Amino acid sequence: MMNKHKREIQGVVVKKAGDKTASVLVTRNVLHPKYHKTVKRFKKYLIHDEKNELGLGDTVVATECRPLSKTKSFRLKRVVSKGVIV
Repeated sequence: MMNKHKREIQGVVVKKAGDKTASVLVTRNVLHPKYHKTVKRFKKYLIHDEKNELGLGDTVVATECRPLSKTKSFRLKRVVSKGVIV
């Protein structure tokens, strides 16, 4: 059996969405098809945080996994940097 490559996303925690769940905002830079200018695209993902270790503003890397709920298909892989809470 062959291991398929799992997608990884990197983003910033914008919300603690219940127990063991965090909402992560992922930003991509894409080239506009008509104007040939770089524009930002944003998408939010729900990720599974088994140890409830994430806080607002943390930069994280998550990896794709089997669906854990209706909208949650990513698990926390590692925390890149801790956010500053103001």
